[in-house]
Amino acid sequence: MKSKIADIRKDYSKKDLDEKDVLDNPVQQFEIWLEEAINAEVHEPTAMNVATVNNDGRISSRIVLLKGVEENAFVFYTNYESNKGKSLQESKRAALNFFWPELERQVCIEGTVEKVDETTSDTYFESRPYKSKVGAWASEQSSVISSKNVIVTRFAKYAAKFITKVPRPPHWGGFAIKPTRIEFWQGRPSRLHDRIEYLLDENGNWGKNRLAP
Repeated sequence: MKSKIADIRKDYSKKDLDEKDVLDNPVQQFEIWLEEAINAEVHEPTAMNVATVNNDGRISSRIVLLKGVEENAFVFYTNYESNKGKSLQESKRAALNFFWPELERQVCIEGTVEKVDETTSDTYFESRPYKSKVGAWASEQSSVISSKNVIVTRFAKYAAKFITKVPRPPHWGGFAIKPTRIEFWQGRPSRLHDRIEYLLDENGNWGKNRLAP
């Protein structure tokens, strides 16, 4: 590698973050930051890293798209039989991370997991483009396949079966991450970043702390 990756660094200075400037409810504060990211035309503002752990203790992560903030939970959709789907159902816990470099911000979220109700999954699935719906049937996500032609063939099969109306597959639907911890991170000069942490107590109330950078 020709580039000296250890020398790559950037000093952050666009904004600061103070306890008095954020709401008492971190989910509402997240919605403000997300709206600001969208308005700033951040690339893929709803993209988030989803980290999971399975029953064997294997940790994995991947980027998915947030599809809603509903009833104080973060919602996305996937194949329930995929690696992440199985891990989410096994551990019932997940961690999310949003990074908006254009705003020098990130949000770290930890919480518990549950499936969204079938009606909600049906409604979202119906809103998807036709080919995305067919793809949900065609892909046995995370399974080993012999070649790309396997997917092409399966896609053609289900496209012929569901010419107009595509029902939601029983193995596909939404997960809701109900947060127990949310941290807002704002980059600052000299790596003295602002970090505001919210923790949910046993009574369902949020407490707020400033963390050392």
